[in-house]
Amino acid sequence: MESIILICFLAYTALLFIVMWFSSRKSANNDAFFRGQRKSPWPVVAYGMIGASLSGVTFMSVPGGVYYGQFTYMPLVFGYVLGYIVIAVVLLPLYYKLNLTSIYTYLNQRFGVASEKTGAAFFILSRLTGSALRMYLVVFVLYEFVFRSWGIPFWVPAVIFIAIILLYTFRGGVKTVVWTDTLQTTFLILAAVVTVVAILKQLDITLPQLLRRSSEAGYTRIFETDPTASKYYWKQIVSGMFITITMTGLDQDMMQKNLTCKTLRSAQKNVLTSSLLFIIVNLIFLSLGAALIAYCQSSGFPLPVNEAGAVVGDKIFPAVAFHISSFTAVVFVLGMVAAGYSSADGTLTALTTTFCYNFLRFRNSEQTTDEIQQHELRTRRWVHVGFAVLYLLVIIAFRPFHNQSLIDTLFDIAGFTYGPLLGLYTFGLFTHRSVHDRWVPIVAILSPIICYILKVYMPQWTGYHFGFELLLLNGLITFIGLLLIRKK
Repeated sequence: MESIILICFLAYTALLFIVMWFSSRKSANNDAFFRGQRKSPWPVVAYGMIGASLSGVTFMSVPGGVYYGQFTYMPLVFGYVLGYIVIAVVLLPLYYKLNLTSIYTYLNQRFGVASEKTGAAFFILSRLTGSALRMYLVVFVLYEFVFRSWGIPFWVPAVIFIAIILLYTFRGGVKTVVWTDTLQTTFLILAAVVTVVAILKQLDITLPQLLRRSSEAGYTRIFETDPTASKYYWKQIVSGMFITITMTGLDQDMMQKNLTCKTLRSAQKNVLTSSLLFIIVNLIFLSLGAALIAYCQSSGFPLPVNEAGAVVGDKIFPAVAFHISSFTAVVFVLGMVAAGYSSADGTLTALTTTFCYNFLRFRNSEQTTDEIQQHELRTRRWVHVGFAVLYLLVIIAFRPFHNQSLIDTLFDIAGFTYGPLLGLYTFGLFTHRSVHDRWVPIVAILSPIICYILKVYMPQWTGYHFGFELLLLNGLITFIGLLLIRKK
């Protein structure tokens, strides 16, 4: 089994390098790396955005989360659609009007250099940790089910994955990522669909019968109606909207792909189309979660548990996939690999872009001489390698702390790190005030600290548990802080 999986992994990786070669063979300069030469077809970007948005966290944690949370993830997805509408109507016109490569250059134009570097630094922190956790999950699963049996230490597959991603993004950057993401999206969705079909065949039932059985068992409940619960549905909808605005609209990784479209109208069609596809794909993964639980209950296959005897949601999908057949195991691995690649390749490119433009002061190619372009090309390559090493170190360092669903960990991190970005952009777009730029970093640091204190002690004080809406509160505190340091 392990040998078959390794062969399929190598074949899939070879396919990625073929796509890389075709996408970057005519141009491997900085304009292609950072901006995709503004020639990406919007349907390709829209489809590829599904894989980039889902990542390994959705692939593993959303199906596994059905055991504890049922379908209460869906209101969050409904909020995502509202957030995508805001991005299409408010943010994309701004980015295209200013002809931005790094979206944090806007903060310099609006407030000053300190604000620009604060926004860029928070993005680097957010993406370096969040995306590394997504990639960690892929490495973790493959290590547990493949490499561990060979006695290979955890860091070896981590190094292999990062090295592969570095190699196929090294030349083409975002131009390559746009096209490889389409391949990754296909394999990611295919893995979920194949597993559901295999489970239906094993249980000899249809999909409607499966969902009806899951509904009777309470696993398809969508709306949590307890206002004090962390997944209360109105909190989920509002939080989903602001999560999308921040983690997509204010995220260099996600927006860099949108900004490779030729025109604003194409980029808007891309965003709105991908938002609708996102609903369908998440329903597929939640249905997969219901199918996994139904299979375990009907077949007697034990759900994976930790040392304390609690079910580990992130391990349900791989455990069942490897148990059913060799085919579902291979498809699962390919889906995991696709999810990991789609998350990490764009992030590595975006981290390089942000550092080069917001800290090293790169300019668009039409604004520089050939000599400067060659110097920036060499610098960009070293920065790209440096972030790949940092990425690897975060993945390895997180392993001792993996003790809960990673999707909760991911959104906890986002709530603290993306909140200041939300406050900065909201203040910049919806007020005409200037601020004392040198004080902006202090406001941006204090806001997450206050939110952390509230998250820890609010249940003791009032019985209220913060969910993803902590992101909104964080942004509000940042906004108030900016009001306090505004110029007369």
